[in-house]
Parts: sequence; C-alpha cells; structure tokens
Amino acid sequence: MGKYFGTDGFRGEANVRLKVEHAFQVGRFLGWYFGNEYKARIVIGKDTRRSSYMFEYALAAGLTASGADAYLLHVTTTPSVSYVVRTEDFDCGIMISASHNPYYDNGLKIISGSGKKIEAAVEEQIEAYIDGKMGEIPLATGARIGRTVDYVAGRNRYIGHLISLATRSFKNTKVGLDCSNGSASSIAKSVFDALGARTYVINNEPDGTNINRDCGSTHIEVLQRFVRERGLDVGFAYDGDADRCIAVDENGRIIDGDLIMYICGKYMKEEGKLINNTIVTTVMSNLGLYKALDAIGIQYEKTAVGDKYVYENMCENGHCLGGEQSGHIIFSKHATTGDGILTSLMVMEVMMDKKVSLGTLAADVKIYPQLLVNVKVQDKKAARESQMVVEAVAKAEQELGENGRILVRESGTEPVIRVMVEAESKELCKKYVDQVVDAVRFAGLSD
Repeated sequence: MGKYFGTDGFRGEANVRLKVEHAFQVGRFLGWYFGNEYKARIVIGKDTRRSSYMFEYALAAGLTASGADAYLLHVTTTPSVSYVVRTEDFDCGIMISASHNPYYDNGLKIISGSGKKIEAAVEEQIEAYIDGKMGEIPLATGARIGRTVDYVAGRNRYIGHLISLATRSFKNTKVGLDCSNGSASSIAKSVFDALGARTYVINNEPDGTNINRDCGSTHIEVLQRFVRERGLDVGFAYDGDADRCIAVDENGRIIDGDLIMYICGKYMKEEGKLINNTIVTTVMSNLGLYKALDAIGIQYEKTAVGDKYVYENMCENGHCLGGEQSGHIIFSKHATTGDGILTSLMVMEVMMDKKVSLGTLAADVKIYPQLLVNVKVQDKKAARESQMVVEAVAKAEQELGENGRILVRESGTEPVIRVMVEAESKELCKKYVDQVVDAVRFAGLSD
C-alpha cells in the first residue's frame, strides 16, 4: 500500500483525493518513463462516470506533453484495456474507473505491457514524482510532442475476441444482462446478440451519475427480480468497469464467484483442461466451496484478498482458473485479469454443453451463512494483534471446529478491521462476530 496507490490503483473522490492534476502528473511520468528510448504508445480506456472525461483529457495532455502517443478507446471495460495492451504492442494501458464505487469516486488503474497490473516499484516512482521527490521531467518540443489517436477499433477487436471464444450458439436462450450503467453498456449486449441469445438488458443507459446506483453486481436483487419476472433462463450482472460478474439462475438464486469457480472448475476437470487440478481462491471464499471441491477431488489454494494476488499465484504455479467470491474470475488461457463478460460466456459454455440449467449446475454446493462486519479503528495493526482480539478469535475457531471459520483482516483501502464468520446458521455467525467486535471495542481500539 502506497501513499496514493492501493491494491487496485489510485482511487478516491474525484477532485478531492484524486485530482485532475494527479492525472496530468501520472501521464507526464508514464510518457517519460516509457519514452526514454523511443516514442511511447499508451492506450487509455474509461468507464461512464462524469469525471472520467476530465481525467481522460488530463492523462492525454500529460502523455503527449512528455512525448508519448495516447490512444483513446473511449468508454470500454478494464479487461478490454488489458487485452489491447498485450495483443497490440502498447507500452502500457490506463483504465479510468473506480470499479464498483459510487459515481463521484474515480480511479486510475495502470496496466503493464503484458496486460497485468503495473509493478509496485513503478507505482512508487509515480508517487515520488507526484510529491516532487524527483527532478523535473523534460517537456517534449517540436516534432517530439505526442499525439492523440481515436482508437475505438481496439475496443471492437476485443468484442470480436470475446465472440470468437464461444464454441456453441446461445440460440433461443433467454439471457438477462445488468450492465450497471457502466462500461458493459457499450459491449455486452452486442456479444450476446452475435452469439444468438435472446438478450434482455437493464441498466444500460449511463448518464454520468448513475453508474452502480442501485444496479449491477453490488445490487444483485435488481437482476434477480428481472430474471423471475421475465422468465429468463439466466442473468449476469457486471460492475462499473465490467471486470467482475455475478450470475443469477433461472429461479433467481445468486450464483456468486465461488459458485462460478465450482461450475467452471468441475467442467474443466471433466474436459481435462483444469491444469494442475487446482483452483486459486482468496481467503474470503466460502467454506461450502471448499467442501464441494473436496467432494469432487479438486485441489485449491488461498491467497490474500485481491485479484492481483490470485493472478500472481496462478502465474507462479501454472494454474489456469482462479478468482474471488465477489465475481473477479480469471481464466488465464484467455485473460490476465478478471473479465466479467468473458466469465459470463464461460458459464454459458457449460450450460450449453451440459444442456442443463445454471441452478442444476450449482446444486451440489451448500453455501454456508456468512456475516461480515467492518469495525472502524484507530490503528489497524494494533487492533488485529491486540491480545483480547487474538484470544477472542482463538476461542471462536476452537468452538466452530470444522463446521465454520473466522477471518479477521485489515482493510486494504479503509481504516477498518473486517471480521467475517461462516457457520452452519446465521445465529452462530452473529454470535462469534459479536464476540470479536466486542473484543476490539473493549481493547479501546475502535473509533
């Protein structure tokens, strides 16, 4: 965690924490950093927030002032930027988005030339430049000044790539899509239409302020109701920049990232395509997923929360499937980041091949009740390591045994401790969460 960059880029309220000057400085640095030996080529995408246009122009100004060429994808998804960077020989990519946050927030996600999130060492240098801790970066002059290029063609190639991945027609399948009034609004429906689905779309009319507002993967109840009322076969909800996906089955049941990993992992194992017979999860995945994977002989690994950590583990160990309960799913054969639209296509592939409903595919997984409470604290490390908290956690772990678990961790983005319990009933979850939360408060470490 740096001063500006967190686990998912530089994020904050537009013109409060993340200011237009910051975007210009990030552009200035990246244009200079990648342009020491040649004119850098950097691609920019944005989501539908009102402030995204402001940041897009500030980034382009900074890049071109440092001599780089800025290629504008316009409104597009985070995974599309990753795809274009790694397949079309760009030096890096920048996605302007605060993902699932409200419209007044925004963020800068920097993607390396290989399509992955930029290295922490580069982020540290950017922070040093923003804080004036390194010398002035020279301005380009004359013919060295960069240019901006309209590059909507890159987004269209990404759409073609998604369509090419499907091996079966979705003909006559009634599919609901909740585009969260975000990036998916410009891509998702055209992909499903091209594959023959009868596509029904909601929340695909962005106005700059309605992204993620009572819609999308963080308000899945909207899609649940839509699927039931329209009698659809399946529904998919995306977040603001479409790097995550939560599904809804034909009965309106939520099929979250854990269930998606189970469905796709089981299918890939049956097809001989689950490399190392292993799925990479984070520590937040449900106990029910692990029990279901044990029952069908699939191994798993656990990482810290964050799809960047999932992907690092996948790269280091050669695994091909991983993700988060929140819907960031990575299919490493096709992508280097979570990709919500790609994930929905992979789920459709299983349904089409098996000729069964999504509800049937998920039926063997018993999801344990889970309760997560955030406790605002003065000192995250001190709170997590306090003797009273450690003892409360140990007591809960002993009493839960193999039929539950407790997880206490520091937030990567807020001054809070997250206390999560899974158990066989909601009552047990509340009992043990309350015990740990009380320990934090008794220790005098909460605000």
